[in-house]
Order: sequence, then structure tokens, then C-alpha cells
Amino acid sequence: MVGKFESNKDLVQELTSSGAQRVGKIATLVTGTVAEVAREIGEFVTDVIEMREAAAAARRDAAQDRAEADLAEAGDVETGTADLDAPATGDLDPAPVLAEPSDKA
Repeated sequence: MVGKFESNKDLVQELTSSGAQRVGKIATLVTGTVAEVAREIGEFVTDVIEMREAAAAARRDAAQDRAEADLAEAGDVETGTADLDAPATGDLDPAPVLAEPSDKA
């Protein structure tokens, strides 16, 4: 016959073992969930970085397209010819106008 003490010891042993297994399973679930959340956050941050890089590349491409369009307006970029009928736009000052001599001297 099993005594009261031994019966209580077996009960405590089973409760402790069962509790430890449950805590282990819960810890595994929490660990897996934390890992999945971290993975999802990492992928989101990667997407944000890729979108920023794509937007920057689009801005660079648009600026390059504008620059090429400006060059095309100034002349034919591929052949190197310019529109000779177009007014000159440069930093050159016009020729100075000389005053006519006066008779008041």
C-alpha cells in the first residue's frame, strides 16, 4: 500500500513535470512568434529601403531626362549640330556702343 506522503510526492512530481512541459511549449510558441514578428518587421524595413532607393533612382532618371531634353532643345545631341537660327544665349556682353563725338568740347 502507498502511503499518504508517497502519494503526495507522486502528485507533486506529476504536476511539476506537466507544468514544466506546458511552460516549455508556451516558451516555444512565444519564441516562434517573436521570431516571426522580427522577420516580418525586417522584411517591412527592407521594403521601405527598396522603395526609398527606387524613388531616388526615379528622381535621378527624371533629372537626367530633363537634362537630355534641355540639350536636345539647344541642338542635336547625337550629331553635335546646333540650331543656327536660334538666338545665342551666353554670358557675352554686347559690343559697347561708342558715343558720337560732340562739338561742345
